[in-house]
Order: sequence, then C-alpha cells, then structure tokens
Amino acid sequence: MFIPDVSVILPCAGLGTRFSAPYSKELHCLAPGVTVLDRSLEAVVKLAKSGLNVRLVVVFGTHKLDTVRYLARYAETFQMVFVYQNESLEPGLDGAIRSALPMTQGPVALVLPDIVVSDADSAGSLLTALLHVEVTGWSVVAAEERDPDVLRQMGALAVVEGGGFLTVGAATDKPTDPSGFNAFWGMVAATESEAHKLPDVVREGADSPLAGAVALMVEGIINYNTPAG
Repeated sequence: MFIPDVSVILPCAGLGTRFSAPYSKELHCLAPGVTVLDRSLEAVVKLAKSGLNVRLVVVFGTHKLDTVRYLARYAETFQMVFVYQNESLEPGLDGAIRSALPMTQGPVALVLPDIVVSDADSAGSLLTALLHVEVTGWSVVAAEERDPDVLRQMGALAVVEGGGFLTVGAATDKPTDPSGFNAFWGMVAATESEAHKLPDVVREGADSPLAGAVALMVEGIINYNTPAG
C-alpha cells in the first residue's frame, strides 16, 4: 500500500482566460519538450528524487483532459490522484484546494501549474520549505516584489526579519491596496494538522493563515497566466 510522506496539491481546473491561447496555459512550450507544467513540477520531482514518497493530487475539469494526458509522463515519478472539481459546489481556486484535501496525507504543499520558481536551486526550494514547516506550521517560497501592479495580482506578503530567519508578517491574496507588502509567494507548505486552512490562503477576504510562516526567498517567480503573444 502506498503511504505518502508528503502530498502536493496541483490545481489544474482553472480556465486561464488571461492567457488567451487555444490550449491550457500550463502546456505552453518553453523549450523543446519542456512546458510550463514541467518547470512548475521540477520542485515536486526533486521531492521524489530525495527519497520521499510523493502523492500528487491533481484537480481538473473536463476542459483540462489534455493536461491529464500530459501528466502521464510522471506516472513513474510519483503517485498521482485525480480529483474532478465540481464548480457548482466548490468554485474557484479555494474550491479546488478543498476538493483535493481529502486525498492528502502528511505535510501538504500547494503548487500552481502556471507558476515557475526561478532560482539557482529552484528545484530544491520546496524540499527546504517542507523541512521548515515544523517551526511555525507553515512555510512559503517567495520572491521580493515592490511593483504594486504585480502585488495586486498575486498572493502578497509582508516579509520581515526576526529570530535569525525571515517570516511573513502579513499576507493577503490579490490586495486592492498593496502598500506595506514587499513580496509574493510561489509555493506554500503546511503541516498535516494545518493543511485544512490552505483554501484560506487564496480565498478573497479570508484571514490568511500565512502570517508567521517561514519565508524562503528565491531570485524570482514567474506567473505564466498572462496573455500569449
């Protein structure tokens, strides 16, 4: 019986209307044989290569069967569980996360298929984040950002230094007023006991559970949910 050491939620049910392409945004080709999805999963592959048993919980809609087929290439790398998101019952990204949670076990990471971490050790950033969740229950892989227009579109963070490491002083998703925020997250990790709060990380108007999380800063995070062209 497969018992995962860590679970990773990969929400792939979004429409990606801002991407404006005739195919799923995560399947956009970055190099021969390499898609955005491949790049976003590099950190998850690193978890498996470190010796951890990884369960990838993929949330999909009927319009994302091309993504489901593409993911077959990872069948030998980690266990994959596919969960259909019923938008009438669980709408939005927070609904996708809620749909996935019953299939998770152990510490849980949230990885978005259109977000790519750009760093010399980007693949190892999620593993490091998971090692830090026992400190405060939460950790984030984040990048510094001062542009208010960017912060309004992302999971904004106010990262502060204290106690010898960086932590999140405040967090909110897509703030209307980004003043006071200096970074945004690309991946989130939580202990098994805290994972039930993951939908509040992306739910509009919710009190974010990321306050107090350990922040692991990387060189950059690219959001590919932008118009193609």
